[in-house]
Amino acid sequence: MLISVALETITRQMKVSGNRSRTISDYVLHVEHFQSITNVKYVADITADAIYRWLDSMNVSNQTKLTRLKCLKAFLSRCFDNGWIQIKFWKTINIKVDHMVKEGATERDVNVLLSLLDLSNFIQLRDAVAILVMYKTGIRISTLTQLEERHIDFNNNVLNLEGSIMKNHQQIKLPFNDLLKQLLGVLIKQNAVIRKGYGKKNSLVFITKYGDVISTSPTHNNIQKRLNKYSKMYGLKNINPHALRRGFAKTLLDKGANIAVISKALGHSDLSVTTKYLHFDVDEVANNLRSYLGDNEND
Repeated sequence: MLISVALETITRQMKVSGNRSRTISDYVLHVEHFQSITNVKYVADITADAIYRWLDSMNVSNQTKLTRLKCLKAFLSRCFDNGWIQIKFWKTINIKVDHMVKEGATERDVNVLLSLLDLSNFIQLRDAVAILVMYKTGIRISTLTQLEERHIDFNNNVLNLEGSIMKNHQQIKLPFNDLLKQLLGVLIKQNAVIRKGYGKKNSLVFITKYGDVISTSPTHNNIQKRLNKYSKMYGLKNINPHALRRGFAKTLLDKGANIAVISKALGHSDLSVTTKYLHFDVDEVANNLRSYLGDNEND
């Protein structure tokens, strides 16, 4: 089976299956490029060595190589499905791509934003409290949306979160400071005024200016939209729900909390997920390691 004939057959199959024309043109582009570099004519003659030769010929980023490799692999998988190849030898071929580590919100960025918000305005008061709750307790935006007054223990300054509003379905208690206690109290009083004015009956801590739930779907959340707006308006790059969670995790680590405790506080089921939240630069790693060497350097 000639590669050109196989490609023609597969593109026809893809059109019948309703694949996008862009996807089909990518298949054609990368398979033909593979042929032009390796001079392989027959499907049966495609080898791992030929694929590595093709990848080595490219003067592009690893991310681009990975994208092109995925196209070639998809073509080979269709060849396998059509019975033209007997073994999926390409499965072990991969390109390593360094994923960008997302940074957490810093104390400075959070304080700058809070100083710019007008707490006499209900929406901005609500947003300020939401920012502080996420930054000081690390809860997810989905948990924040479902937070009710009964989850707040004002006597002990603790959020008592039941499993039904947690992603991992496990109960947890998260402490908060006196400033947050004060702001939560003010917000709850304002919520009562709004609910009464619009005849709404709920006990949610974070509501719209009409007394409704702030999130109508997983992708539509009033507070998340507002944070994106503030971030652009004031040039603060790490002001979003995930960055606030990461900032919470990093603050705990800097204060000496161990990763197991941080992981529990974040509601993670796996420590490896927690480590992704903890952004270290190379100097920070070196300084931390040096602190453990102590006087053993000359042993």
